[in-house]
Amino acid sequence: MLLPIVEYGSAVLREKSVPVTEIKPELAALVENMLETMHAANGVGLAAQQIGRLERLCVIDIPDGCETESDAIFNLPIQMPLVMINPQILGLSGEEICEREGCLSFPGVGGRVTRAEQVTCRYSDLQGREKTITARGFLARAIQHETDHLDAVLYIDRMEPDVRRRQKKKLNALAHRNGDVL
Repeated sequence: MLLPIVEYGSAVLREKSVPVTEIKPELAALVENMLETMHAANGVGLAAQQIGRLERLCVIDIPDGCETESDAIFNLPIQMPLVMINPQILGLSGEEICEREGCLSFPGVGGRVTRAEQVTCRYSDLQGREKTITARGFLARAIQHETDHLDAVLYIDRMEPDVRRRQKKKLNALAHRNGDVL
């Protein structure tokens, strides 16, 4: 089932997620709906806040060909789609700039964002197994982006100030259309 994607200006995007304490069958159904919604919107990641929920949960699915060959080989052990329950970033290293990072909650807005090149993250899967992964490149960026959502940090908060200023008109229009909660 496709779910509506919450856009910038909605209060839920600035609310911190709540840890999942029990993995119930309803959570698996929610994950399937989130994946379907993300794929239909041509996204690579979706956090619970982006569908108006507060569970500490996100999904990521990096399509083939989106990563450099070396990053794809490094990330090979990490199976897609990636379902992360209660993700926690344990470590960051390196630095990587994306000239046009985007977000499903910010249609038509994109800009230069610097993030860590490599991330180590601990989370639980849908079977309740705790896992720790280390990812590089585009997958590392997606993990950071989605865990930021869960912590009520938006990618525009990490956007370079001059780039964000150039997006001000679009951001104001989105905020006005979606409730003006900045």
